[in-house]
Amino acid sequence: MVSITFNGNKMEVSEDKTLLEIARENGIDIPTLCYNKKLKLFSGCRMCVVEVTGRKNLAAACSTKPLAGMVVQTDSEKVIKARKDILDLLVSNHPEGLESSTKVGDDRFREYAVKYGVTQGSYKGAVRNYEIDDANPAYLRDPNKCILCGQCISTCDQIQITHTIDFLGKGFDTKVATAFDLPISTDNCRLCGQCVSECPTGALIHKQLQFVDPAKVTKVRTTCPFCGTGCNFDLNVVDGKVVGVTPIDEATVNNSSLCVKGRYHSDMLYNKDRLTTPLIKKDGQFVEATYDEAFNFIAEKFKEVIDKHGADSVTGLSSARCTNEDNYVFQKLFRAGFGTNNIDHCART
Repeated sequence: MVSITFNGNKMEVSEDKTLLEIARENGIDIPTLCYNKKLKLFSGCRMCVVEVTGRKNLAAACSTKPLAGMVVQTDSEKVIKARKDILDLLVSNHPEGLESSTKVGDDRFREYAVKYGVTQGSYKGAVRNYEIDDANPAYLRDPNKCILCGQCISTCDQIQITHTIDFLGKGFDTKVATAFDLPISTDNCRLCGQCVSECPTGALIHKQLQFVDPAKVTKVRTTCPFCGTGCNFDLNVVDGKVVGVTPIDEATVNNSSLCVKGRYHSDMLYNKDRLTTPLIKKDGQFVEATYDEAFNFIAEKFKEVIDKHGADSVTGLSSARCTNEDNYVFQKLFRAGFGTNNIDHCART
């Protein structure tokens, strides 16, 4: 532990933690665009700069560790000016200005620009004119809105271990791209969408949420029903209809990661082919029935078979694509209800 002064407050802190970690633990807000606690340090955006007394240059809080006696200011005049200059450069480089970065999910770039009063860029120069990549069915990429924070690249490499994208080119012409600058597709990508969740601008957007107004979205926290892992996410609801899913950073089970089914399943809810009522086959044709009719029919058939051939004449096979609670009840039905241990799970096949 070392003693430092943070915004005028003296405190004892761990010398193994960065100034950014210490600030967040103590409720001190330091903006970041490239920092992600799940990823290795990138230290590229410089939004997290702070002023350290005695040092000529501002220090990046995400990569600077405390020293005994250090005096740190996170909102000094020099720090605020530096952040405004960084945002000015980024906004100036954004096509159609800041408005084009609107997205549902992580929208820190816009939030910071509004907070620091830099909604219009003052710099004039070359304008990017890359084609928008919308070849895949899951999400689109607009390289013109990219601020080169590197989060999508690091996420693809360190979390998904896919290595689909990397920096291509140099200087002003640098952009995030695939090998040979090919469009994103199932040939080179899992389309997991994890990179989209980490992007702080509108450079990556899920097509499900492309035209959704963030101001109209109500988020409802729930648990994914597609398997027994228990991943948490937010349903994005507009006018009573689920329009998409966004992960949550504080999720204890999945830590913001989602599989393809969990991330993109919401369109299935309103598919015209989805069954919305039980069906019972009568005279060779399926006809609609009530749930009571369906449950009674199933119970009668099971009872008929068990009475005639014994409990071990029936077998249950549960699914890894059900929740743990569903599977527990299913095996309890066979063991305690039917009196047989003929129960197995598809994960063993």
